[in-house]
Amino acid sequence: MNQKIKTLKIIHLAMVGGVTLGYTILGDFATIFNMVIDNSSLLYAFIPAIAYVFGNFMFKNMLQKIQKDAPIEEKFAVYQSASIVRWAILEGACFAIMVLKPDFLLLGVILLIYLILLAPKESQILQTLGIKDSELQ
Repeated sequence: MNQKIKTLKIIHLAMVGGVTLGYTILGDFATIFNMVIDNSSLLYAFIPAIAYVFGNFMFKNMLQKIQKDAPIEEKFAVYQSASIVRWAILEGACFAIMVLKPDFLLLGVILLIYLILLAPKESQILQTLGIKDSELQ
């Protein structure tokens, strides 16, 4: 199980690293706080909220399909897929903001911070999947 969690952590790190590298290379941080929201750019301001809601909806929807009596490996496979989908939605939103509306770089950075906070932790995974430590032996 520890090896599978390490793999999930590496996937998460790669996704965060890719967004961070993209923002470092393409982002104009000198104007990060010069965000002006008007009627024509209002849609772009909702990209982070839509990504947050849709990512969490997909994550929870995929986790609901786990059967209680399923083997631990099967539960973890579904959890891994759900996590990757959630992270990919957030990553896509970060890149969409950076490419479509670079003036809203601050919103993309906030979304990136949220993505970093979603790092997989063993205790959280076991709690989410309803697995007890005694079942891992």
